[in-house]
Amino acid sequence: MPQPMPDRIGTLLTLLLERPISLYAAAVLRIGYGFLYLAFLLREFPHRNEIWGPGSPWTPALAKQLFDQTGWASILTLSDTRAYFEVCYTAALVTSALFMLGWRTRAVSVLFAVVVTSFHARAIYMTDGGDTLILLMALYLVVTACGRRWSLDARRTRLRASAGKTVRLPLDQASGELRRHLRDARLTVITVLHNCGMLVIAAQVCFLYGSAGLYKVQGASWGNGTALHYALNLDVFQPWPELSALADEHDVLIAITCYLTVLLQVAFPFVLFGRLKYPVLTMLLGMHVGVVVFLGLPLFSGAMIVADAVFLPDRFYRYLGQLWRGTTRRTETREAGTPSRGEPALMRPQHAPSSQ
Repeated sequence: MPQPMPDRIGTLLTLLLERPISLYAAAVLRIGYGFLYLAFLLREFPHRNEIWGPGSPWTPALAKQLFDQTGWASILTLSDTRAYFEVCYTAALVTSALFMLGWRTRAVSVLFAVVVTSFHARAIYMTDGGDTLILLMALYLVVTACGRRWSLDARRTRLRASAGKTVRLPLDQASGELRRHLRDARLTVITVLHNCGMLVIAAQVCFLYGSAGLYKVQGASWGNGTALHYALNLDVFQPWPELSALADEHDVLIAITCYLTVLLQVAFPFVLFGRLKYPVLTMLLGMHVGVVVFLGLPLFSGAMIVADAVFLPDRFYRYLGQLWRGTTRRTETREAGTPSRGEPALMRPQHAPSSQ
């Protein structure tokens, strides 16, 4: 029997107000995008001045002219000196690392969004889609509680709780009630912002896949199954030309991959609430890995793989954590010489016989 509309509204409000959703998924997004942007900056470190610095063909003066038309802004254009640019680049590396580790996440998430926005705006004509998605996710993650799991902040909170360092000031009853109400209101605001942020991230990924699939449907090359043939023969997207030539020889496989890509992207928003979600996410993972191998777009594929993690439930990540802890515990036990459970008795160390 379908649930009445008032009950549905009440369930939705309970979901938004009472507890934060997908805390582990938010942590994966934080770790993933922090790592990707850190790796991106390190990869472009030898060419940083030509891409974002004063030595770029797209000079700071040209960037400012574009900003006047588009409304963008960048901290990199506040000064034209090389020393200022190097300070900003170093700060961007440190901010990305701290965001990935989850140190003072509330403040560092804002700094990370400023860094990504500034570097994106400074060289807006050199983007490939991956950094655009990272920009959007960096802005969304500002309002989420992405530092509550798998972070230095979470570790510090656990240590304080175990050490009993929570300090409570002596207050009268009225002050205690006021403080309790303020704390509850603050937690409610944080929960609502986090839940709305995670829902917006999920909607953004659905819109991205759906629009990409519908856009491909309109193209003749995707309809006749030859789109990947042309992509594999572009010199710009050939990290391994021999591998691209080898894949291009299989016409039927290329056509099937084209049709499967369009089907997965169009169907993605409609399979999120059933068990088909997991095989679809697995196939999308394979598709993104293929983009890395055959087209050489690691930042774009990495950004998409991390974005897909928002649709995995917390119980999945908790299971991974338990599996990791169990594997680590068994490894430490074997290194210490203690037999693990289920190990044959003949493998256990035997005591030396008594001389009596």
